[in-house]
Amino acid sequence: MFDRRFILVAAAAICAGPALAGVPKALDPDADGTIDLAEAKKAAGALFDKLDKDHEGTLDIKELHGRVSKADLAGADPDKDTTLTKDEYLALVEKKFKAADPDNEGTLDAKELHSKAGKALLKLLK
Repeated sequence: MFDRRFILVAAAAICAGPALAGVPKALDPDADGTIDLAEAKKAAGALFDKLDKDHEGTLDIKELHGRVSKADLAGADPDKDTTLTKDEYLALVEKKFKAADPDNEGTLDAKELHSKAGKALLKLLK
C-alpha cells in the first residue's frame, strides 16, 4: 500500500499541473529558480534586437507581434511616434516586472511568473 502522505503529495502535484513548472532556464542564467530585473532586461533586450529586423532601433505594433497591446504601446511611448525604442521597451519591461512582483522582493519565482501579470511580462521576454 502507498503511504497516505505520498498519495496526497502526488495528487497535489497532478492538480497543480503547470503551476509547478519552474522558471524558464533561458531567463534564469544563474539557475537560482527566480528572475531578477537585470535578467528580465537582458532577455528583453535580446528579444528587442531579434524583433528589430530592419535595424531602425524601434519596434512598431506589427514588429511586436501581439506582445504589447495598443494601450500599453501608447503608455510606453512618451514621444507618441507609435514605436518603441529599446529604452522605452525596457522601461515597459520594468513596469511589467514590478507589477508581477507583489511582494517587492526584486525577484520573480515560478508562481509569480504564472500570474496574470507574470504572463504579461513573459510576453516581453520570449
